[in-house]
Amino acid sequence: MKFIDEVEIKIRSGNGGNGCTSFRREKFVPMGGPDGGDGGKGGSVQFLTDRNINTLSKFRGKKNYFAQNGESGTGRQRSGKDGDDYIIKVPVGTLIKDTESDQLLCDLTTEGENYTMLIGGRGGLGNINFKSSTNQAPQYSQEGEEGEELDVKLELKLLADIGLIGLPNAGKSTLISALSNSRPKIADYPFTTLEPNLGVCDVQGESVVLADIPGLIEGASEGKGLGIKFLKHIERTSSFVHLIDISMLLEPFEALEHYVTIRRELENYDTALIQDKKELICLSKIDALSDEEIDKFKNFLEKELDKKVLPISSVSHKNMEKLKHLLIKAKSL
Repeated sequence: MKFIDEVEIKIRSGNGGNGCTSFRREKFVPMGGPDGGDGGKGGSVQFLTDRNINTLSKFRGKKNYFAQNGESGTGRQRSGKDGDDYIIKVPVGTLIKDTESDQLLCDLTTEGENYTMLIGGRGGLGNINFKSSTNQAPQYSQEGEEGEELDVKLELKLLADIGLIGLPNAGKSTLISALSNSRPKIADYPFTTLEPNLGVCDVQGESVVLADIPGLIEGASEGKGLGIKFLKHIERTSSFVHLIDISMLLEPFEALEHYVTIRRELENYDTALIQDKKELICLSKIDALSDEEIDKFKNFLEKELDKKVLPISSVSHKNMEKLKHLLIKAKSL
């Protein structure tokens, strides 16, 4: 199933049913009074989060979501049936915005969260409601109220504790498969990952949700590559793991350039991604390097960035346990 994280749809609540103008017509009751029933209420439009849904792809083939109208009332004081509500199931982490104004209407971040977006129209009153001492035979009833209509944009931002970032082929997909049960597509060419992947890492009874964010390259914040499409998915994360592939690099300053490239794109997209989030820096794909070479890269970056750097291997699992505990710690910060 193709990953889709933005769609536009039209929603409409149901119209209320009309009230009925009716009079009793019974044998031996020559002066039968009004008995018109009320119209039923129109159905509302609701959004409900479902953890079994992780993409907005189901909305690709259908754009209109209309609740049922209420039925009109009938004689003998019979009210019309209320219209059925239209419940639209969406992934956890869905934002709903007004398409025209781009105003955020709601942000659905918990499982089973229900939000009523549009209320159905009220049903009209039947003529029995207008009988009085001065008007024993009212000849009128109310029409039902019309429902509401709105064009909305659904935008999915994945809910994850930690985002995995880095240039293409930095080893994000391999790491997420090593830390969790996720099995993303992995190959040795750029942009292997064409959509975000989620995985759950369990450590001593605690769990961390990881998101593999694909397609970050220089210029991503300006629309190059895939990055601008998926950068929003790390906005909700509390921290990220920055992977730097050193397997093909000759000098440590090249690793620093890779690091700076990604940081610049994050800052250009949203400065909060740099200022508000914790970061773990990992040197990936270290199996082909000697300990001396690894230390050269590690020591250089730690000196230049004034941050701790952890060499890891997703293949041999070197320092994987240490990384898991750092992830748990980063989640709680």
